Amino acid sequence: MPSVPALALTGVTGHVGGLAARELSASGLELRLLARAPERVPALPGATVLPLTYGNTPEAAAALAGVEVLLMVSASESVDRRAQHLGLVDAAAAAGVQHVVYTSFLAAAPDAIFTLARDHWATEERIRAAGMGFTFLRDSFYADFFPEMAGPDGVIRGPAGDGAVAAVARADVARSAVAVLRDLAAHRDRAYDLTGPEAITLSEAAAVITELTGRPTRYVHETLEEAYASRASYGAPAWQVDAWVSTYTSIASGELSAVSGDVRALTGHEPLSLRALLADAA
Repeated sequence: MPSVPALALTGVTGHVGGLAARELSASGLELRLLARAPERVPALPGATVLPLTYGNTPEAAAALAGVEVLLMVSASESVDRRAQHLGLVDAAAAAGVQHVVYTSFLAAAPDAIFTLARDHWATEERIRAAGMGFTFLRDSFYADFFPEMAGPDGVIRGPAGDGAVAAVARADVARSAVAVLRDLAAHRDRAYDLTGPEAITLSEAAAVITELTGRPTRYVHETLEEAYASRASYGAPAWQVDAWVSTYTSIASGELSAVSGDVRALTGHEPLSLRALLADAA
């Protein structure tokens, strides 16, 4: 595919991949935009759109043929996300991709408290083993998601206690990815922790949400037993309920409380706080 751009991006119908694609396109770069639903991909100058479903499939092989650099935005949460990720990494390696920039997760580890972070660790390990150059962007929980954590009654419920989290704005993750893609040699075989400028508790987050949005919001601590019981009515599979609950227990553990300077180092700008993010949205 000599006429198809060698810089490919996934996740382009979502927030992080879409923001990165728009910024790179605006700077004049030619892009290969890969998506499961090509009809939803934004029309950008110099962009070629191809279908891609995560996994090691003939479709993935065709979409990745001739790709030199791949921004791999993690797939939507699902019971087989790890298998999807590993399959796509294998397809990328077989296609001759030279460098993968992967949106991972802060504190990714085989025994991470946040259960889905274990999938990110496995994906990182597969990329390393494949021998491709890599850059891992290990982002914290998205600050954009905090207002959505409250139920219809305005209450955020979960077993987070007084734990704090240095949540990051999706826009800062996208800007960090763009900075890496513009200077790959400087970021080869590196991992960056992407956080906001401060660590806050869910009680503090609720107060900010109340102030900036006008929607009364508060945090109520649950025990583990209460957390599982309050989510039982959704009828979700066990893996998903575990992920929901471990969102809060990972905050309680303190493993997501460290504040990193990597967003500033990569982008040259201070990361957005929850307050700044909500003020911009307003």
